[in-house]
Amino acid sequence: MKQVTDSVAWYRQPLVLMLIFLPASVVVASFITLYLAIRSDDGLVEDDYYQRGKEINRVLDRDHAAQHYGLHAQLTFEPVRRSVDVRLTATGKLPRESERLELKLSHATRAGQDLRVILVRKPDGHYQGILPSLGLGHWYVQLAAADWRLTGELHVPGIHTAELGGR
Repeated sequence: MKQVTDSVAWYRQPLVLMLIFLPASVVVASFITLYLAIRSDDGLVEDDYYQRGKEINRVLDRDHAAQHYGLHAQLTFEPVRRSVDVRLTATGKLPRESERLELKLSHATRAGQDLRVILVRKPDGHYQGILPSLGLGHWYVQLAAADWRLTGELHVPGIHTAELGGR
């Protein structure tokens, strides 16, 4: 009696191919993950987190100083003239008036569009600066001097004024 054997080679068996394919796909996926980990920038961990914490407290002190002075700023953006006009008022004791203020405009989603504008004090007491055109979207606004800071938000297009601080 002759015994019948399977004549299909081992490498053509579906079960063997599945057993080889599963570990091979894991190896390929791990190389893809390694490539992505090397190529992408996940940011640096703060080397000196204590120093960074002290800096955050200094920023908060500037916010508290603006509240203490009762500062309020009205910003008017004029896209045609590409300028910004700032009227600064205080309900309490006025701080030492700076000749220059710094205006930072940070786009909510696109850090590459962030702007920094130096505002110069005019004889009438207003501050004015040249403003590049603002892109569309949601902007965070920060107006600062050496010892105080006001923050707010702006939506472009539509709104050409921003109110910073409380009354």
